[in-house]
Amino acid sequence: MAAEVLDALKPRPTGRYADGTLGGAGHAGRILAASSPTGWLYGCDRDGVAVENAQARLNAPFAGRFEIRRGNFSELAEWIPAESCDGVLLDLGVSSPQLDEAERGFSFQQDGPLDMRMDDRQPLTAADLVNQESAESLAKIFWELGDERDSRRFAKAIVHDRALQKFATTRQLAELIERLAPRQGRKAHPATKVFQALRIAVNDEIGSLRRGLDAAVAILKPGGRLAVITFHSLEDRVVKEFGREKSRDYTFPGAVDVPELRQPRIPELKWVSRKAILPGETELAENPRSRSAQLRVLEKI
Repeated sequence: MAAEVLDALKPRPTGRYADGTLGGAGHAGRILAASSPTGWLYGCDRDGVAVENAQARLNAPFAGRFEIRRGNFSELAEWIPAESCDGVLLDLGVSSPQLDEAERGFSFQQDGPLDMRMDDRQPLTAADLVNQESAESLAKIFWELGDERDSRRFAKAIVHDRALQKFATTRQLAELIERLAPRQGRKAHPATKVFQALRIAVNDEIGSLRRGLDAAVAILKPGGRLAVITFHSLEDRVVKEFGREKSRDYTFPGAVDVPELRQPRIPELKWVSRKAILPGETELAENPRSRSAQLRVLEKI
């Protein structure tokens, strides 16, 4: 959604921007080009390979106009000055190179180690969760992070099978799920939600998102914009709830909004558009993986 991101952030010369999910540096390159000749970009990614590739891709055309670090976007406020950025982009989810490389273990379509780490410096892998967590814990992961209706049945089967042989590969896990829930002509693979849930759990994606949204607001100038691209309902719900909370002109004690207990306050953000921005027909035709993408934009007051 490059065009939509540029329209949301409106990069300009002298502007300073942050891309918390560099990936292949496609968005970063567009932002730097649109903010030529003096715009600046901070960028980071948890994936070491992505950081190296982004550095190489951006260096020739934009040398001296960016700073890239390896790390989680939840840490942006630790190294980027407060209220220094005109725009922040968070393009969530897993990147195409990660999905396409079998050895990363993200995809059930190719056999590889049951890994799923975005940052290979961390010790926890998907195999660790599958082979060590209780059936109750696995069911909770599958239900809460994948919205998998058969979460308990899948979890019990995993615990049963791992007693005979530990899970080591993506194919092992995918074949077990497909055996329990045959595809029977369905377009989506039956292991889709289980793999999504494990990936989110391994990488603490929801925790990172919540911390990253706060970090983005901290580094934005008043008038600066935050653009977030989500790919599933759980991420989108977190962004919407964050936007609602930060754009309210009141607060309240506890978890329940009781009108009589509301206290006035100055909102931190405002919605640029309350409706999600969706990819256009051309992008959908060229990039089918964008079909579930939703862009939401907020502006710091």
